[in-house]
Amino acid sequence: VQLQASGGGLVQTGDSLSLSCAASGGSVRRYTMGWFRQAPGKEREFVAAFGWSGNTKYADTVKGRFTISRDNAKNTVNPRMNSLKPEDTAVYYCAATTTVWGRVTEDDMYTYWGQGTQVTVSS
Repeated sequence: VQLQASGGGLVQTGDSLSLSCAASGGSVRRYTMGWFRQAPGKEREFVAAFGWSGNTKYADTVKGRFTISRDNAKNTVNPRMNSLKPEDTAVYYCAATTTVWGRVTEDDMYTYWGQGTQVTVSS
């Protein structure tokens, strides 16, 4: 499966932004889909995951602000990011794995990766 992340941009603190991960060559319903981010000088970190059966998991840093959903018709998985903060600034990556669930917060569980989309939140 090939993944294409999009939707990044420059926003202000408190704004909202929606990202999208479009899959080709496979159905998102057959993968556990994850989102990660990497800020300059920092390690890549887990953001959110959406499983086969619709289960979700969020990093504590985004819980209550981000919501991840799946659009089966468009074959996309989309995090909606509300109340953005400067510390949310990062390159956001989507990823996929055929593993049903498990260590969804660990990036080594994912096989397929998109190219990343930049999110910048100004203060």
